Amino acid sequence: MDVSWEELGWERLGHGVGRRRLPVWDATALLVVGPDAVLLCDTGSSLREGAGLRVQAQSLLGRRVTHIALSHPHFDHVLGTAAFAEARVYGAAGTAELLRHGADELYADAVRHGLPEPDAAESADVLVAPRHEVHGERTLDLGGGRKVLLVNLGRAHSGHDLAVLVPGSPGSPAIVFCGDLVEESGEPQAGPDAHPTRWPCALDRLLALGGEDALYVPGHGAVVDAGFVRAQRDRLAGLPTA
Repeated sequence: MDVSWEELGWERLGHGVGRRRLPVWDATALLVVGPDAVLLCDTGSSLREGAGLRVQAQSLLGRRVTHIALSHPHFDHVLGTAAFAEARVYGAAGTAELLRHGADELYADAVRHGLPEPDAAESADVLVAPRHEVHGERTLDLGGGRKVLLVNLGRAHSGHDLAVLVPGSPGSPAIVFCGDLVEESGEPQAGPDAHPTRWPCALDRLLALGGEDALYVPGHGAVVDAGFVRAQRDRLAGLPTA
């Protein structure tokens, strides 16, 4: 029996595109499905959460996730990656080096935010760093004419921010996966690795990628439009908003 996206708690955003708001931290995972390949953007806050995403993807699609894009190297977006042993993992340039030497810091951050210590320890022990890094832009071909664009936005919310553009098609808007460059369920969080002076420029780049009619998928919260992203950009830049 086929299972629908909605039955498993996923929100369909377009043909072959859906996203899941994960519990506790309300982080988003996005699936983009092509005839030949399946891309998952972000993998959750623990190996347990990643395994749940893997099972759901297989239930929905009848096949495995083949590619993973990590929006930035914070625990609630990367600690589930080891659940996808056969997937090709992509991240912004510098992410791999950071994760290879930052497992202890991610473990500590996860525990500090409330992830049970056993889950944090297990997830950090098997932490996966991207083997495919994006220095500028990189196109992934998922087959059947479906291509997605991975874009390295550099330093903004973190030191290594990556956005994903799913181009639009007739009757379906473009979709931009923003990671935590955009947050809807609260104010943007600026941790010790944030670069606030560069953040507005990264949001300008997102808007240029998607355009006025795109759907913008934040790292936390509901899907937003270009006006929301622009207003958040202006607040970060200290400008008055309309």
